[in-house]
Amino acid sequence: MVKSKSSHLYESVSILSGVGAKKVEALSGLGIRTVMDLFYYFPYRYEDFYEQNVYNLADGDKAVLHGQVVTTPVLSRFGYKKSSLRFKMEVQDLVINVVFFNQPYLRDKIMIGEDLAVYGKWEQAKLSLTASKTVDLKKTDQLEPVYSTTASIKQWAIRKLIKSAFEDYGSELINIVPNEIRDPLHLMDEHDMIFKIHFPKSYDDVKEARQSAVFEEFFLYLGRLKWLKKDDDQLGIQVNYNLNELKQFIETLPFELTDSQKHAVNEICFDLKSEQAMNRLLQGDVGSGKTIVAALGIYAAFTAKMQSALMVPTEVLAAQHYDNLKQLFNDTNLQVALLTSGTSKSERKALLEDLKNGKIDLLIGTHALIQPDVEFNNLAFVIIDEQHRFGVNQRRALRVKGLMPNILSMTATPIPRTLAITIYGSIKISTIKEMPKGRLPIKTIWVKGASDPLIDRAVRYELEHDHQVYVVAPLVAESETMDLRNAEEIYDQYVQNYPKVEVALLHGKMKPDDKEQILNDFAAKKYRILVSTTVIEVGVDVKDATLMIIYDANRFGLSQLHQLRGRVGRSSIQSYCILVANPQNEVAKKRLELMVESNDGFFLAENDLKLRGAGEVFGNRQSGEINFKVGDPLEDQKSLQLARDAVDQVFSKDPELTDAENQNFHEFLVHTKDQDETID
Repeated sequence: MVKSKSSHLYESVSILSGVGAKKVEALSGLGIRTVMDLFYYFPYRYEDFYEQNVYNLADGDKAVLHGQVVTTPVLSRFGYKKSSLRFKMEVQDLVINVVFFNQPYLRDKIMIGEDLAVYGKWEQAKLSLTASKTVDLKKTDQLEPVYSTTASIKQWAIRKLIKSAFEDYGSELINIVPNEIRDPLHLMDEHDMIFKIHFPKSYDDVKEARQSAVFEEFFLYLGRLKWLKKDDDQLGIQVNYNLNELKQFIETLPFELTDSQKHAVNEICFDLKSEQAMNRLLQGDVGSGKTIVAALGIYAAFTAKMQSALMVPTEVLAAQHYDNLKQLFNDTNLQVALLTSGTSKSERKALLEDLKNGKIDLLIGTHALIQPDVEFNNLAFVIIDEQHRFGVNQRRALRVKGLMPNILSMTATPIPRTLAITIYGSIKISTIKEMPKGRLPIKTIWVKGASDPLIDRAVRYELEHDHQVYVVAPLVAESETMDLRNAEEIYDQYVQNYPKVEVALLHGKMKPDDKEQILNDFAAKKYRILVSTTVIEVGVDVKDATLMIIYDANRFGLSQLHQLRGRVGRSSIQSYCILVANPQNEVAKKRLELMVESNDGFFLAENDLKLRGAGEVFGNRQSGEINFKVGDPLEDQKSLQLARDAVDQVFSKDPELTDAENQNFHEFLVHTKDQDETID
């Protein structure tokens, strides 16, 4: 059998030299399973190792400075395994201070009188460079890519692997985007694009490659979405619900639906009765009452003697939905069940039997719902909460549990309608803009210093009133390169400041079971203060949590700040959000001012779009429902629209992609069909 030219690209990374089982597992944790995945694992930024003029530096700049060591390095130790190494260098007739943190081994390598280049962050007031590494200007590439990593695999290892893979298999890279699309848009050759992204000689290389990479990423994502959905565009299950029974149930609710909720319910019910399978996105601000809207769709299906499923991203959120919906349907015959990875074998066996026999009307769960042994009797309605947390195939796997059931996706991240349609394809959108009656707007305050006495007063006030507090930091631990507050440091501080109060620490590096336990314990009020990174952005509903403190708030985008703020204000109790930040640029200041001004997620989303500039070439993005590696749906709307038009053009001419010019595109879709990217 003759292999295709690109055969190695879709093979496991285990074919690369030095990649054993442990490294395969570590790479898999980054979403890298094949050689192609490795090539498309793009840097999120670059470190600039061009030697710079010390007199041109501004405070906070990162730079490479080259000069002569003029004092003997002095090593000081403090704390647990912490140290500083300090010495002076003469750089361009200016004597500066240099400090390395937690690199004590450098003391024996840096000698007085030595010619040395160091990379770090410049502090103008102290004429000091907080250095992270020494640089060999003769051997180091002037632009060094920086990749997202985990504890299991280091930065240098990823760089080495990509270089090795490119040397062995880079020649096999092919143009996936068909030439009829590529040529008019002047897209770079695939080989050159990948090379310039990973091994750029200048920022011009990066910018040129990025233009092609952005379009291609959108094109391949939308193409894959179209390919996966092409078999789904057919007649679905018609739910002939009992309108009178639904109205009677609505009358039993202990609150009145808002006009937005009523409108959304009507749209969903219209879709349920239609012969066409529902494909609808329900978007609403945090706390706007999306769940009750979905619940009414569930009850409508129940009146037609049909089943529903609700899939959520975390076990904590699944348990919350289970408790709330079980209580909501308590006086009806609608049977609710919960299925997660924590369900015991005996419980699971009995539950699955009841589900298959139609004794369960609503099944709530996490990814456990899409396991092969989960069989429904007559699944008609599927709700996917925080749908951007699930991959395309995960959502599709739940849909095929029934004969084309109706799909309702829910998100609390408002995005412009045209952008939503472009990203999600032919999807109908329902929007809830009003908040339920009785909810008080969260009062947001911006303070510039972490030592502001208002923070302590606010914490003590909420604790005295038997309330709970969230505290959010941008980093897990201390960083040598970023002068930001970290969760571990803040946790120690809060334990010391509030010794009679139970304080918990939560971050993404913890084991999933440990994270779930801490969240459950916080919800059960075993902890009064939760210090966390952004892992609490979604999926936590604690009624007694009334204060949110966000350190270095300028490091987050508007939409993320709004999501974090939405963790409080979940009851009729007045809640507060304190933003702690002292930004030096006007855009960051404007974001914080907008947060203080408004609680409206749609208003903030629109202003986020207006405020955001080009940012770093591959910089951290603050928005987007999809974790694109290069493109940003908001910043790169023009490319996104061009990609959507191009995908439509290709599929309208050749729906099955059998034409020769679409062969590489077809091969890509076939090989990636079973890869489940998380859309986040």
